[in-house]
Amino acid sequence: MTGVCGCCGALRPRYKRLVDNIFPEDPEDGLVKANMEKLTFYALSAPEKLDRIGGYLSERLSRDVARHRYGYVCIAMEALDQLLMACHCQTINLFVESFLKMVRKLLESDKPSLQILGTNSFVKFANIEEDTPSYHRSYDFFVSRFSEMCHSSYEDPDIRTKIRMAGIKGLQGVVRKTVNDELQANIWDPQHMDKIVPSLLFNLQSGERTESRSPSPLQASEKEKESPVELTERCFRELLGRAAYGNIKNAVTPVLMHLDNHSLWEGKTFAVRCFKIIMYSIQSQHSHLVIQQLLGHLDANSKNSATVRAGIVEVLLEAAAIAASGSVGPTVLEVFNTLLRQLRLSVDYELTGSYDGSTNIGTKIIKAHEERQLQEAVIKTIGSFANTLPTYQRSEVMFFIMGKISVPGVHLALPSTSSGAEGTRMIQVMLLKSLVQVTAGYQTTNMLTALPTSFLEPLLSLSLTEDPEVRLLVLQILLSLIDRHDNRPKFSNISSISGISVLKLKVDKCSRQDNLFMKKHGQQLYRHIYLGCKEQSSDRQHYESLFALLGLLSVELANEEVVVDLIRLTLALQDLALSTDEGLPVYNRCAVHALAAAYLNLICQLTTVPAFCQHIHEVIEVRQKESPHLLPEDVFVDNPKLPSSLEKVEGDVLFLQSKITEVLGGSGYNTERLATPYVPQFTDEDRLSKRKSIGETISLQVEVESRNSPEKEERTPAEEITFETLKNAIVDSVGMEEQERERRRQVVEKFQKAPFEEIAAHCGARATLLQSKLNQIFEITIRPPPSPSGTISSGYGQSQNRSVPIYEMKFPDLCVY
Repeated sequence: MTGVCGCCGALRPRYKRLVDNIFPEDPEDGLVKANMEKLTFYALSAPEKLDRIGGYLSERLSRDVARHRYGYVCIAMEALDQLLMACHCQTINLFVESFLKMVRKLLESDKPSLQILGTNSFVKFANIEEDTPSYHRSYDFFVSRFSEMCHSSYEDPDIRTKIRMAGIKGLQGVVRKTVNDELQANIWDPQHMDKIVPSLLFNLQSGERTESRSPSPLQASEKEKESPVELTERCFRELLGRAAYGNIKNAVTPVLMHLDNHSLWEGKTFAVRCFKIIMYSIQSQHSHLVIQQLLGHLDANSKNSATVRAGIVEVLLEAAAIAASGSVGPTVLEVFNTLLRQLRLSVDYELTGSYDGSTNIGTKIIKAHEERQLQEAVIKTIGSFANTLPTYQRSEVMFFIMGKISVPGVHLALPSTSSGAEGTRMIQVMLLKSLVQVTAGYQTTNMLTALPTSFLEPLLSLSLTEDPEVRLLVLQILLSLIDRHDNRPKFSNISSISGISVLKLKVDKCSRQDNLFMKKHGQQLYRHIYLGCKEQSSDRQHYESLFALLGLLSVELANEEVVVDLIRLTLALQDLALSTDEGLPVYNRCAVHALAAAYLNLICQLTTVPAFCQHIHEVIEVRQKESPHLLPEDVFVDNPKLPSSLEKVEGDVLFLQSKITEVLGGSGYNTERLATPYVPQFTDEDRLSKRKSIGETISLQVEVESRNSPEKEERTPAEEITFETLKNAIVDSVGMEEQERERRRQVVEKFQKAPFEEIAAHCGARATLLQSKLNQIFEITIRPPPSPSGTISSGYGQSQNRSVPIYEMKFPDLCVY
């Protein structure tokens, strides 16, 4: 019998004998290296046998797995790995199929050790660059199985960690193997991304929870350095780094869904970390795609809780800061439009108390403080986006936001809110706060382009409203736009210091564009400063901002003419504070006196005219002794000590226009202009700004138009426009439309039912009428122009009334071509 068995063994194919020889009798001894070298040499010498070798190894491995002979399973996988690394022939595809079949068998096993063994073999295979493409290979099972391993819930925490890390490595291997192979099933398809990305985020999130319990870096071992979190992050970065333009959406959408499903927007930390990884990993020119997806997701969550929307906005803020080095994208205004729309919705939600504008029992209750936090986050994000833009795009954004602000008399279309006047006011405030963020740090060399008429006029109109918060925001915007040398912080405190050198102001020569700007808009600015001081609701912040505006105008845009006008304006403010007709409270009058003193102290030192400085300092010294409540140091403090009334403010405590005109005239300033008191011109804009009703504003504009008409004397008195007039006009227009519709119906009916002779006669009559009119026109056009005597004179002194047709006239040859 023994001889017969030996004879049968000798008759077996050589590749089977070589395969059998690599397995020792005791699996503990490991792979027989000498016999493995023979098998490798045989496979290289006869590559057509490679698929049979793979098939036989697969058969043995399946049998060993079934019999729980795990030592031989490890030997078989080691042999397969070595054959894969050594062979790169044309027929390797068939061998790979056997290999993947064996890996699949191991991954389907319940034993963690076999799962990890199969994963390691697959990772080695994924790092091999194949010479020939494969048309029919599928990795769907591996994506599903590796994703499942990433979510392992094995009881032993150490083994659970190993299984999850194996799953992460397996996914990394699948991505490497398929991402650059156009013949493979597209790994970027949603069916694959919806498994890969959440698996990675799950491990990233799980690692975040255990980081607090991990040892310090000094105590960390080599094993600790390869933590699941680090491996996951590396794999996630590699995946995103390989994403092309068309694949960004499929890679980011599962991230958004995962954050939604696990309520991770509210915590913000993990969501911000995820998108930081995304923004730093993708190619910089694709950054705007991620931002657009976030904006779309923000719109999709418009009726979600304020904390969720605030979390998305916070992520947008971080993403915008990172995208600054790349691009925010071509749809810049769409970004701001979305954010401003969220502001408007948040204001509506806060005022109505529900997401659908109703107060039903089933509606979700809204917390006002959460909505305010969201509004602040949106405004901050708008500023962050604006800081990433070049100057010309930031200007467009400024004009875009200004176009959405309701300005009485300029922009009559108020935002459509379900909360009435209060909602309109809140939206106005929010938009102005956004504009403050956009203009912060804005630098321009040409004030005419930075503050065109279309932007400056509505902005200054807002500075005349009764709302003190709106006026303060307008002043902050003006200060940001005018300040080009960072002088604004130096005017933050109003004082009457004797030496302004400590301020270290940066003063440049006024350019031609600056002179043109002040010639065009200077009087508007002066008038609004004057009217701002005149407001009874102005407080300390308003006066500090007005002083800063005066100071910046003197430093940034002042020539000799502007200096004269600013001094005249300041003296007019002093007269305003002295007057009792305006009904200003004592604090406001003292504040205007202190503002005038502080500014005159500043401008006298900027002009460096000794006599001017002497007069100003003398008045300030007198005030320090007799009336300290007229100086900024005593007024602009937390608890100012003011008198109960201001009755006797005269004499040496006042700045004299005659004295200032005299001393400045000696230094070459325009004395005639200095001696003329400044009187602000009140326009219809002021009246429009004070009105709160749109109906009043429209009626006033009609009145102004009729009053300013050049044909006033020739026109009859304009009909008064009332509600009844408008109603009658609408009714009349409806009646005329009905008459026109009836006339058309009769014409159509006539042509349909009338006899042919009647229709022909009707058309003939119209044709005859048309011909007669044409004959009259031709008669007029062919008649030559009349002579001075009214007739055509012949050479014999006789008059001729006959006209010569154009086609009978004789023209010189030079006139004909």
